[in-house]
Amino acid sequence: MSRRTPALIAAAVLLPLALTACSSSDGATTATGDKAVAKSDGFPYTVKNCGVTTTFEAPPKRVVTMNQHVTEIMLELGLKKSLVGTAYLDDQVLPKYAKDYASVPVIAKEYPSYEQVLATNPDFVYGGYSSAFTAGDGRSREALKKSGIESRLNTESCTEGDQPMDTLYEEIREVGRTFGVPDRAEAWIKRAKADNAATAKKLADLEPVPVFVYDSGDKTAFTAGGEGIGNELIERAGGTNVFADLDKPFGDASWENVVARKPEVVVIYDYGATTVEQKKKRLLTDPALADVPAIKNKRFAVMPLSDAVLGVRVPAAVDKLAAQLHPGATTP
Repeated sequence: MSRRTPALIAAAVLLPLALTACSSSDGATTATGDKAVAKSDGFPYTVKNCGVTTTFEAPPKRVVTMNQHVTEIMLELGLKKSLVGTAYLDDQVLPKYAKDYASVPVIAKEYPSYEQVLATNPDFVYGGYSSAFTAGDGRSREALKKSGIESRLNTESCTEGDQPMDTLYEEIREVGRTFGVPDRAEAWIKRAKADNAATAKKLADLEPVPVFVYDSGDKTAFTAGGEGIGNELIERAGGTNVFADLDKPFGDASWENVVARKPEVVVIYDYGATTVEQKKKRLLTDPALADVPAIKNKRFAVMPLSDAVLGVRVPAAVDKLAAQLHPGATTP
């Protein structure tokens, strides 16, 4: 079953609170953990997110994040002291975040229950996948709002028809504005654009490689569709997604279509209990796939799932995937 559904396994964590910056126009500073953040006149700030409009009079102070990529966005923006809980790891957090993340206590192995969320006394919940706010589990955004808790859903779960990299930039920008650290957000966006440009330059004269993403699945293949950051990541890394015609970030494809579309490389998403080697074995031992060029030539690339969703890993992930799709051709 897909990692992006409500039934999937998760992790959850808590962190003792330190106040984040409040808004003001006097240019003073207030402590936010290890650093001081200048008060600004950026509040009240109104943002529309996945159909929910919220006005913030000041940055949230007690935050629960659910799903790894949004947790890493918070840590990248220097907001660890705002966190009172987090949930749902796909894999290990990046080494640069390990120390900060290790200071966050775990409150539940899976998505926390509504009661567990309330126990942290949050004023804001940030979810990475729509499953973070599953109404049947009591954690809907509406239920949180009734308890006085604002929320945000990573926009990959609700944005269609645009350029996902631009969506990533806007996600970072809006989170930065929400927490009163717009300069940090803009600095990250500037670096990300420079990294993407450098990778594009290395790939300028290379022929794209047909790619099939294998996330999971047996009777059908759960794969990356054409609407999400995963598809744009492949394109920016010098590939073409053979299932780009799926009009969603993730979807099921028949094995017959995998054969018919003749991918030259299989990109395996690495996460969860099923190992990369187990996924390779499933593909290599399926007689129906024997004539697929990627299978015949044993051409595999591997990506942690957390690299392939809308988060701060994406620019580096583009370069790492490019090196796997075009070995030897992308060295600076």
